[in-house]
Amino acid sequence: MSEPQHQVIAADVQLGSDVYLGSFVNLYGCEIGDDSKIGAFVEIQRDAAIGQRCKVSSHTFVCSGVTVADEVFIGHGVMFTNDRFPRATNPNGSMQSADDWELIRTFVGKRASIGSGATILAGVTIGEGAMVAAGAVVTKDVPAHTVVGGVPAHVMGMVPDAP
Repeated sequence: MSEPQHQVIAADVQLGSDVYLGSFVNLYGCEIGDDSKIGAFVEIQRDAAIGQRCKVSSHTFVCSGVTVADEVFIGHGVMFTNDRFPRATNPNGSMQSADDWELIRTFVGKRASIGSGATILAGVTIGEGAMVAAGAVVTKDVPAHTVVGGVPAHVMGMVPDAP
């Protein structure tokens, strides 16, 4: 297998040991734990953290304020958000800066799984071992070991192998 190309990895990124990075990744100011795999075309922003032994599939966006615990699977094209009221400009027409909005943190618990194309809104917690179906829009907390799906996501059942 050839070496990945065109990686943008800022000097302030903290990479654990044996981290695999696909081509065309964009990483800055984030942390990625040991033995994690980051697919092609993934962006992970400043103040985001990915745990150990995680898999983040291609075309996923992990924004500032997202913390992903260990052994989490994130499917292709998953989008996280971190602002409940996003705007480009302030009421006076000036461009917004980092000081003009509130960062809302999101947490994904250990061994959770997020299906391809899911959107995770700002401020939710996805519990340990929970599963989010492909294409779901998660607008509120997901209890541990629960399966959610739909738009907006709702409880569909329990994870079959839950303790």
